[in-house]
Order: sequence, then C-alpha cells, then structure tokens
Amino acid sequence: MTTPMRLLVLTTEPVTADQLRDALPDSAEPQDAEVMVVAPALQEDALHFWLSDADDAIANAERIRRQTVERLDEQGVAASGDTGESDPVEAIQDALQSFSADRIVLFTHPESERRYKEDVDPAALQDQFGIPVDHASAS
Repeated sequence: MTTPMRLLVLTTEPVTADQLRDALPDSAEPQDAEVMVVAPALQEDALHFWLSDADDAIANAERIRRQTVERLDEQGVAASGDTGESDPVEAIQDALQSFSADRIVLFTHPESERRYKEDVDPAALQDQFGIPVDHASAS
C-alpha cells in the first residue's frame, strides 16, 4: 500500500478539491492525499496587525478553514484544518511542527486584492522548508 501524499494547504479563501487539483502537478490527485488546511488570521492592513486587533481576522480564518475542510470532505478529500498566525510563513512553520508535509500549496488573493503579509514568495518558502511549493489564486 502506498503512503498518501501529505499536502499542507495554506489558503486565504475557501477552496474546493477542483481548485486544489488545478494547483497540483499533473499526476497528483487530492482524493489520494492527506490534506491539512491552514487559514492564516490575516489582517487587512499594517495598523490592525501591529495593534493586534485580531478578533475579526481570527473569526474570518476560522470560517475559511471550516468551509474549506467541509468542501474537501464533501468531494472525497481527507482533510483536517486549523487557523494560523497572521503571518503566513509563521502559520506554515507552526503547521509543519505537527504535520510532516510532502508539498505546500498556497492559495492567495491576486496581487491587487492582497491583505497585509499575504505577499508570500513560493520560491523562498521552498528554500526555507525544503519541500515543493505550488501557488494558485484563491479567487
């Protein structure tokens, strides 16, 4: 029996199995993977970030996590999830402490709609964590 691929999915909006499939290399199928969804508690701007006004950001991250896990489960993808730090890199680092991922998949807003700290560089993440990183639009 083959060990399923372990995917760490960091997303800033709810996503579906089809979106996940489209973000993966051609041979990968989300239904054959174990998925950990992390929704960072992004702030709208630097002021909210530095003032630690996190209640709305945490509530939004929880909604994104819940909706994504529900959508993936409905489409036959084994998924669990958590909310993460407001800095996506820290959220990934924290998640990798308990979930040994084979691949990271980032879903972020298009550049014109990005929130504070959402401008994550996939190549830098790949260098930092030593595992492949795929990137797609969350919209």
